[in-house]
Amino acid sequence: MSLAAHYLQLRDAHVAAVIASGSLFCARGALALARWRHVMHPVLRYGSMAIDTVLLAAGITLMFVIHQYPFADGWLTAKLVLLVVYIAFGTFALKRARTQGQRATCYLLALATFAYIISVAIAHDPRGIFMLAR
Repeated sequence: MSLAAHYLQLRDAHVAAVIASGSLFCARGALALARWRHVMHPVLRYGSMAIDTVLLAAGITLMFVIHQYPFADGWLTAKLVLLVVYIAFGTFALKRARTQGQRATCYLLALATFAYIISVAIAHDPRGIFMLAR
């Protein structure tokens, strides 16, 4: 049986992981802004890593199932580049920013980037939500 036969299950696992990953980041970022000292607790960090591993594995598998690839298909290239931007903002929001203002700015930028990634995924277009402004 080919992986294509499991497309719907793979897609659902990917979407569920997106929701779980985004929700956990949203909560951890809000807690970081509230100066909760356990935001980097191992359960939260490793839980986040586990969710993101499922997310990435499902995403890579879907890429092969649908035969669309980064640097060949613009929307996947955009998602990959935006993922790097999201990770950078998220890292600063949770632990690297020096001030509370920088932390808040990076948190909001990470959330906006996350939302844009979702819009690109839904639209299958690198313009994402901005394709509505034609």
